[in-house]
Amino acid sequence: MTTPNFVLYVNSPEKSGAFYASLLGREPVESSPTFVMFVLDKGFRLGLWSRHTVEPAAAAAGGGGEIVLAVENAAAVDATHADWTGRGVNVLQAPTDLDFGRTFVALDPDNHRLRVYWPNGQ
Repeated sequence: MTTPNFVLYVNSPEKSGAFYASLLGREPVESSPTFVMFVLDKGFRLGLWSRHTVEPAAAAAGGGGEIVLAVENAAAVDATHADWTGRGVNVLQAPTDLDFGRTFVALDPDNHRLRVYWPNGQ
Protein backbone atom coordinates (compact mmCIF):
# COMPACT_ATOMS: atom_id res chain seq x y z
CA MET A 1 0.00 0.00 0.00
CA THR A 2 1.23 3.51 -0.68
CA THR A 3 1.91 5.98 2.12
CA PRO A 4 -0.85 8.60 2.30
CA ASN A 5 0.02 12.28 2.24
CA PHE A 6 -2.06 15.34 3.02
CA VAL A 7 -2.41 18.71 1.29
CA LEU A 8 -4.11 21.78 2.73
CA TYR A 9 -5.18 24.62 0.47
CA VAL A 10 -4.00 27.87 2.04
CA ASN A 11 -4.04 31.57 1.22
CA SER A 12 -0.30 32.04 1.71
CA PRO A 13 1.96 28.96 1.63
CA GLU A 14 4.88 31.02 2.94
CA LYS A 15 2.89 32.29 5.96
CA SER A 16 1.38 28.86 6.65
CA GLY A 17 4.79 27.25 6.15
CA ALA A 18 6.29 29.47 8.86
CA PHE A 19 3.36 28.64 11.17
CA TYR A 20 3.77 24.87 10.72
CA ALA A 21 7.60 25.01 10.91
CA SER A 22 7.23 26.64 14.32
CA LEU A 23 4.67 24.13 15.61
CA LEU A 24 6.32 21.03 14.13
CA GLY A 25 9.86 22.03 15.05
CA ARG A 26 11.19 21.31 11.56
CA GLU A 27 11.82 23.13 8.33
CA PRO A 28 10.05 22.32 5.06
CA VAL A 29 11.88 20.21 2.48
CA GLU A 30 10.40 22.29 -0.33
CA SER A 31 9.29 25.91 -0.34
CA SER A 32 8.09 28.26 -3.06
CA PRO A 33 5.56 31.11 -3.20
CA THR A 34 2.82 28.62 -4.20
CA PHE A 35 3.74 25.40 -2.33
CA VAL A 36 5.45 24.25 0.88
CA MET A 37 6.14 20.60 1.80
CA PHE A 38 7.06 19.04 5.15
CA VAL A 39 8.21 15.44 5.58
CA LEU A 40 7.06 14.16 8.95
CA ASP A 41 7.57 10.95 10.89
CA LYS A 42 7.22 7.64 9.05
CA GLY A 43 7.37 9.42 5.67
CA PHE A 44 4.08 11.27 6.04
CA ARG A 45 4.10 14.47 3.97
CA LEU A 46 2.13 17.63 4.65
CA GLY A 47 1.78 19.98 1.71
CA LEU A 48 0.53 23.56 1.81
CA TRP A 49 -0.68 24.60 -1.64
CA SER A 50 -1.87 28.05 -2.63
CA ARG A 51 -5.65 27.93 -2.98
CA HIS A 52 -5.20 30.59 -5.68
CA THR A 53 -3.04 28.41 -7.97
CA VAL A 54 -4.17 24.81 -7.38
CA GLU A 55 -5.56 23.13 -10.50
CA PRO A 56 -8.29 22.24 -10.82
CA ALA A 57 -9.50 25.05 -8.56
CA ALA A 58 -10.53 24.01 -5.06
CA ALA A 59 -13.79 25.22 -3.56
CA ALA A 60 -13.17 23.92 -0.02
CA ALA A 61 -12.14 26.22 2.81
CA GLY A 62 -10.59 25.51 6.20
CA GLY A 63 -12.53 23.86 8.99
CA GLY A 64 -13.99 20.88 7.12
CA GLY A 65 -11.62 18.38 8.73
CA GLU A 66 -8.84 18.09 11.30
CA ILE A 67 -5.16 17.31 11.45
CA VAL A 68 -4.87 15.16 14.57
CA LEU A 69 -1.68 15.10 16.62
CA ALA A 70 -1.39 12.38 19.27
CA VAL A 71 0.83 13.11 22.28
CA GLU A 72 2.34 10.82 24.91
CA ASN A 73 0.09 11.62 27.90
CA ALA A 74 -2.61 13.93 29.27
CA ALA A 75 -0.02 16.34 30.70
CA ALA A 76 1.45 16.75 27.20
CA VAL A 77 -1.97 17.92 25.95
CA ASP A 78 -1.92 20.69 28.56
CA ALA A 79 1.75 21.53 27.92
CA THR A 80 1.17 21.75 24.16
CA HIS A 81 -1.85 23.98 24.76
CA ALA A 82 0.24 26.29 26.98
CA ASP A 83 3.03 26.39 24.38
CA TRP A 84 0.69 27.16 21.49
CA THR A 85 -1.29 29.82 23.35
CA GLY A 86 2.03 31.40 24.30
CA ARG A 87 2.82 31.57 20.58
CA GLY A 88 -0.51 33.29 19.89
CA VAL A 89 -2.14 30.31 18.17
CA ASN A 90 -5.94 30.68 18.01
CA VAL A 91 -7.49 28.04 20.28
CA LEU A 92 -11.04 26.96 19.47
CA GLN A 93 -11.44 24.51 22.37
CA ALA A 94 -9.43 24.60 25.61
CA PRO A 95 -8.11 21.30 27.02
CA THR A 96 -10.98 19.09 28.03
CA ASP A 97 -11.74 15.44 28.69
CA LEU A 98 -14.03 13.85 26.10
CA ASP A 99 -15.17 10.24 25.77
CA PHE A 100 -12.05 9.30 23.73
CA GLY A 101 -9.48 11.17 25.87
CA ARG A 102 -7.94 14.55 26.74
CA THR A 103 -7.91 17.03 23.87
CA PHE A 104 -7.87 20.62 22.64
CA VAL A 105 -8.46 22.18 19.22
CA ALA A 106 -6.58 25.08 17.64
CA LEU A 107 -6.78 26.79 14.24
CA ASP A 108 -4.05 27.46 11.70
CA PRO A 109 -3.92 30.76 9.76
CA ASP A 110 -6.51 29.41 7.26
CA ASN A 111 -8.85 28.05 9.97
CA HIS A 112 -7.86 24.41 9.44
CA ARG A 113 -8.49 22.59 12.71
CA LEU A 114 -5.58 21.08 14.63
CA ARG A 115 -6.60 18.60 17.33
CA VAL A 116 -4.05 17.57 19.96
CA TYR A 117 -5.09 14.57 22.01
CA TRP A 118 -4.11 11.74 24.29
CA PRO A 119 -6.47 8.75 24.10
CA ASN A 120 -7.94 7.21 27.24
CA GLY A 121 -6.42 3.90 28.23
CA GLN A 122 -3.07 4.45 26.51
